[in-house]
Amino acid sequence: MSRIHLSLQTRDLGAARAFYAALFGEEPDKVREGYLRFAPAEHPIVLSLMPGEPTAGAHHYGLRFTNVSETKDAWKRTRDAGLAVRTEGEVTCCWAVQQKAWATDPDGRDWELYTVTDDLPVVAGGEGCCA
Repeated sequence: MSRIHLSLQTRDLGAARAFYAALFGEEPDKVREGYLRFAPAEHPIVLSLMPGEPTAGAHHYGLRFTNVSETKDAWKRTRDAGLAVRTEGEVTCCWAVQQKAWATDPDGRDWELYTVTDDLPVVAGGEGCCA
């Protein structure tokens, strides 16, 4: 499988490890002094974490799941790890109907946990895309 690689700096590797292990549902596949790498089986990403001051970057990050059941399992797994999850439920965003919740990593980066349940190609008044 081809994967996107994302490298992020974090103020607290331990807290970041706990957050991403809950988010992905598995522990990092590589752990070294000052370095963690996640290559989760269910997501086409390689995430590297290193100590440092987080820099500005994307508006938010996300994990798109195949179906609503997988999405809700991720919400539960994240909550069960003691992390805050802000559930939106069914929303219209980015020109699609989605089941969505949010979790925030220890450095303040928002992660969207969602499934697209229906395409929304056209909306009257241009209200199909969230800001």
